[in-house]
Amino acid sequence: MAVIDVPGYVADLKDHSVDHGFHVHDERHFVETYSLRQTWEVDLHPEEGCGGPLDLHLALEVDPRILLAFEDAVVDLPEDREPADDFHFPLSFTWGLPPLPNGPDLLRLTMDLAGVGGIELPLEVSAIDSFPSATDAPERRLSIVAHYPVSLARVLGGEELLCDVFDRCLAVSQFLLGAAPAWLEG
Repeated sequence: MAVIDVPGYVADLKDHSVDHGFHVHDERHFVETYSLRQTWEVDLHPEEGCGGPLDLHLALEVDPRILLAFEDAVVDLPEDREPADDFHFPLSFTWGLPPLPNGPDLLRLTMDLAGVGGIELPLEVSAIDSFPSATDAPERRLSIVAHYPVSLARVLGGEELLCDVFDRCLAVSQFLLGAAPAWLEG
């Protein structure tokens, strides 16, 4: 029997995201057959963003070596001891918008979002300019990514609910929803 119920934790994450103002739209689970590495992906967006231009993608990557090492550490512990906080799974949040005719200044956007995400949720801002044809104007696609290490010790203790992370993700989503109309005007 596994020490941590990863599918149950993902279900709890989805339920908890709803408590923090998100709608869950889709979930996928991938297993790499050679290494048994797993990824859970969840598509969601803020409640006020239904039908809007913003997509938010959550991905939890599970490395079986880390999970097995954590289980070994927990099994070897005396009953009165808590496991060390040395084992983590990467959790990524990725925001995406459609092509933006009036794309933002990336440096300005990065600085604005740094205040929204704070130190607890650092954000990477990137854009890709593409040209549909040689005579067309460039189309800018914006991508914002945040990485958060999920502590297996805190998951085992039932403490890793990510309230602050979801609140910050909602604030980032609301900021992007507020700014998107100006970027989308053609």
